[in-house]
Amino acid sequence: MGWLQKLKIDNFLLVMIGVVIVASLFPCEGIVKTGFEYLTTFAIALLFFMHGAKLSRDAIMAGMGHWKLHLVVFLSTFALFPLLGLAMGFLSPAILSQPLYMGFLYLCALPATVQSAIAFTSVAGGNVAAAVCSASASSILGIFLSPVLVGALMQTQEGSTDTLHAIGKIIMQLMVPFVIGHLSRPLIGKWVDRHKKLIGLTDRSSILLVVYVAFSEAVVEGIWHQVNGFSLLMVLVCSLVLLAIVLVVNTLAARLSGFNTADEITIVFCGSKKSLANGVPMANVLFPASAVGMMVLPLMIFHQIQLMVCAVLAQRYARKTAEEKRQLESAS
Repeated sequence: MGWLQKLKIDNFLLVMIGVVIVASLFPCEGIVKTGFEYLTTFAIALLFFMHGAKLSRDAIMAGMGHWKLHLVVFLSTFALFPLLGLAMGFLSPAILSQPLYMGFLYLCALPATVQSAIAFTSVAGGNVAAAVCSASASSILGIFLSPVLVGALMQTQEGSTDTLHAIGKIIMQLMVPFVIGHLSRPLIGKWVDRHKKLIGLTDRSSILLVVYVAFSEAVVEGIWHQVNGFSLLMVLVCSLVLLAIVLVVNTLAARLSGFNTADEITIVFCGSKKSLANGVPMANVLFPASAVGMMVLPLMIFHQIQLMVCAVLAQRYARKTAEEKRQLESAS
């Protein structure tokens, strides 16, 4: 797997591609599909229960005072991305089919990642406490804001998303397990912290299950008659351009606002991420089963691109912060 590491390709992406292939060849139907749907509902609830149990109040409190940084990150996540999503409208239907464009609108409405944003911030030498607070708050707020944004964005495209109904489903299926998990942290927090690998395996297994069920339904509905090689290439190019614009805007915003390098790193990595862990389960709740596969396809591709680009960017920032530290030490 050395060449995969050099290319910064996430092994989880390869497993996910494998799941999509299995779903394409062996889609679940009939009574098997019903069983998988019940299992998926349970897996999503467990996923968000564990998200709540992992959330450390101490880490959040440590970074809460940096409100200007959090404001920039939230504006990037919940304002810049949606505006860019709307601006992509001119690409449809010539470059992006309408369903794929809707997938990009959905991507742009999602909250930031937690784990990868914090990990990249740490590697790059950024403000980790602020990253924990910002990414966690984004994830929590996204449970409420993302359905509202999805409704607003898709209504502009003559969609029919019932925002209030969507928020109600999100609260019951995602927020309630999350809150219960967080309230249970005093009882299970130490166990969760000791078994992070097992929790991570549970998280990823839940996402893979949702992807299998979603693409099974999408295959039955003819997704691969709607998406060809050119369409996938355009999703890849659009994802690269979208990420590049956000990275540049966030970097300029941080520097023009007078943030130091550590805070700039946090803004760049927390403000440019979109959460696969939240996005896939949320799509399963928000959209008809037949539409979920198409909705999450741009997200799956964008997710891998953000990991690859940010891995390279984090190394560059790490060298920069190390050099600044050496200069300060030599000056003192």
